[in-house]
Amino acid sequence: MKNRVTDILGIEKPIIQGPMSWLTDGRFVGAISKAGGLGVLGINAGQSEPAKTVEETVENMRCEVRIARSITSNPIGINIIPTVAGFDLYTKPMLDMMVEEGVEVAVMVGAFSKEWTQKFKANNIKVIYRGAPTVEVTEEAIKGGVDILVVTGFDEGGQVPANVIGTFSIVPLVVDAAKGRVPVLAAGGITDERTAKAAMALGAEGVFVGTAFLASKESRMADNIKDALIKSDANDMLLYRTQPAYYRSLPGELPNKLAEMDRNLATNEEIYQASNPASGMRNGMLYGDLSKGFASLGLGISIIHQIDSVEIIIDHLMSGIG
Repeated sequence: MKNRVTDILGIEKPIIQGPMSWLTDGRFVGAISKAGGLGVLGINAGQSEPAKTVEETVENMRCEVRIARSITSNPIGINIIPTVAGFDLYTKPMLDMMVEEGVEVAVMVGAFSKEWTQKFKANNIKVIYRGAPTVEVTEEAIKGGVDILVVTGFDEGGQVPANVIGTFSIVPLVVDAAKGRVPVLAAGGITDERTAKAAMALGAEGVFVGTAFLASKESRMADNIKDALIKSDANDMLLYRTQPAYYRSLPGELPNKLAEMDRNLATNEEIYQASNPASGMRNGMLYGDLSKGFASLGLGISIIHQIDSVEIIIDHLMSGIG
């Protein structure tokens, strides 16, 4: 299938893997890109401990890029967070490495940065931007030069949007706001052919997928969390307040405590601090320890019933896209 998303990114299928920090590595990303989608290396890709310096961070990422390149010559992406406090130290060195290694796509998240968008584009790197799904942010990003927008519904895993608006409501809102100027990717709860088909019917030109790919053989996620994923559905997920808004997790010792703090009206900051924010995802999802971490997944887990290869997952999604 060819459309604006595949043409802009130089890929075969309009399926983009959401960057998921510790849970990505070169093998995982390379397999997704080889299968025709766009694999994206997240912050801390391939690592089990945080890097101690900017230089170590960049070289770790370079290593994962080369692993992905050993699997496929198809385009890959890297997650960039240019406006978070401290991360601007990393953005220029990461951009330089991407140019040196020929990485084709930057997936930017957080507050929009026109300055960094233009710098990446000046180096022939395409920019996918995932920010707050509002009309105002959509307009700012389009005027700032993004190539593709991601619109995220409340159905997603990870850091859940502040606005409690489901994917089926927020996608057409942002599609209409974009007015055809850039293609829009739908994110949140998209895990099979039915949900992919629905996203396209709402005006999206591709899908941005996280949870479905975590349920893959190539995923770094701990086996016990994969097992819990396929045995759970949306009704099992815990939702609790945190910084900056909400988080969602499978049940476990720490997530249960955080949900109880929410019910007992603890502040968002108190819940955030209790969640082991620096290591909670790594502990829960990479190591499978829900006494010290959490396991954030989207509501699309209801329709995931087995662990497949990323190639099979992409084939299922494509059967809905067309």
